[in-house]
Amino acid sequence: MSRVYNFSAGPAVLPEEVLKEAAAEMLDYEGTGMSVMEMSHRSKTFEKIIKEAEQDLRDLMGIPDNYKVLFLQGGAHLQFAMVPMNFMKNGVADYIVTGSWAKKAWKEASKYGKANCIASSEDKNFNYIPDCTDLPVDEEADYVYICQNNTIYGTQFHTLPNTKGKTLVADVSSCFLSEPIDVEKYGMIYGGVQKNIGPAGVVIAIIREDLITEDVYPGTPTMLQYKTHADAGSLYNTPPAYGIYICGKVFKWLKKVGGLEEIKKRNEKKASLLYDFLDKSDLFTPTAEKTSRSYMNVDFVTGDKELDAEFVKKAEAAGLSGLKGHRSVGGMRASIYNAMSVEGVEALVKFMKEFEESHRK
Repeated sequence: MSRVYNFSAGPAVLPEEVLKEAAAEMLDYEGTGMSVMEMSHRSKTFEKIIKEAEQDLRDLMGIPDNYKVLFLQGGAHLQFAMVPMNFMKNGVADYIVTGSWAKKAWKEASKYGKANCIASSEDKNFNYIPDCTDLPVDEEADYVYICQNNTIYGTQFHTLPNTKGKTLVADVSSCFLSEPIDVEKYGMIYGGVQKNIGPAGVVIAIIREDLITEDVYPGTPTMLQYKTHADAGSLYNTPPAYGIYICGKVFKWLKKVGGLEEIKKRNEKKASLLYDFLDKSDLFTPTAEKTSRSYMNVDFVTGDKELDAEFVKKAEAAGLSGLKGHRSVGGMRASIYNAMSVEGVEALVKFMKEFEESHRK
């Protein structure tokens, strides 16, 4: 069977070039006679892999020297707890709630201190990003937290919130490396890699060094302290070694295609193709407000649940996989991450046009 166009929200599509390289090295990585999956994380070979991966990420994002890059485990959900455990020095934090994951993070933080919800879009089922130009930021807040791209709802911060001088912490799981960003505007950036960078099982955290201290929430386990991992170069315990190896290959692929400026152009082109069709369609309707639309996750509906289900089923049969929307929104969702080709989006739009034509009354 030939490869499908994979529009899944995560684990998601990876560059075919990367998959082929990994397949070729599965039994023998660079003459070692073994797979990276079998290799000691203390070996010189793996040390080279993880150091190259970090440097390539630093090059891609322009990460300053006073930021640590950590390769962690536990998914973004574990970060919902680790962030307040490590950063709530005053016991106060402000959260902007723009979706399920931000809401979960806010609820989790309330276990470790006073977590304020200072803005929310839940009133319209998270289909927009609220105005964040003049927020009621708590004077005692240790940080302001956002989920920068909301996978489920297809919304994205296109302008960072005004945190009034407070440290910004961002979950970028579903928009990681999709465009250039100014790392210095954040105290911490983190994300699970399974949407835009690699296989499930790795979280990358980029943290300004002054935030990494031993002053953590009382009783915080050793493994949940950022300092533990920063001091050990992400090798305090056995890391998700094979996942890091694949991430490293994706970083090299991104550099090869022209870096984040070039990938942003590609992503904007793909998103424009899809949104332009949706805005003109008589059958399909995009669910996110126009000014808040994500370039990574495009949500749309027909308004008829049975028709939505028929579309998803027929699309799957046509080699367009993973288009069913999240249960909390319904409808359809096309995740068009970095590794999704323009041709894949063109194939989707063509299929949508044909489906619409066949259902004209």
